[in-house]
Amino acid sequence: MPAMWKILRRIGRGLLFAGGLLLLPRLWTTLLALAAIRSAEDAAPQPVAIVFGAGLYRDGSPTPVLRDRLATAAELYALGKVEKLLFSGDNRTVYYNEPEAMRRYALQLGVPAETIVLDYAGLRTYDTCYRARHIFQVESAILVTQRFHLPRALYLCSRLGIRAEGVPADRQYYRKSARLFWQLRET
Repeated sequence: MPAMWKILRRIGRGLLFAGGLLLLPRLWTTLLALAAIRSAEDAAPQPVAIVFGAGLYRDGSPTPVLRDRLATAAELYALGKVEKLLFSGDNRTVYYNEPEAMRRYALQLGVPAETIVLDYAGLRTYDTCYRARHIFQVESAILVTQRFHLPRALYLCSRLGIRAEGVPADRQYYRKSARLFWQLRET
């Protein structure tokens, strides 16, 4: 029996080590992001805010997470922190148009139509950052998304050549199960 415990201990240590290695990228991006996360009031003025998509309901209306991102972007515009808002999201089918839903909601919040730029191919965080830099020629921006997502968004945009600060769009309490899922997805 002692030999079996020795083997189990080695396996356990190996699993802990592997788990630690899997968490290193998340820890690294989080540490790098700490210096670049600001409140809307404290963010430095930038030419554009990049707003990441976050899903729509069946009726085409924004989810609460996306509404929070759009409200934060509208606040940044109202504070004079940005001149343009780049709404990036999924539009793979004619029945699902995240950027257009984002535009409609922002207009309801009082954002002028001429301020809004739509990116219809922001399927993933990487796509949004890549297209912002290489298609829309963004060099510096404020990234608008929830706090759990900001480290990865800041890291990817930075690696793709965008100088960015992040403003968290956490305007409400999200269910614990949703927050846990998001944290696991980001790891």
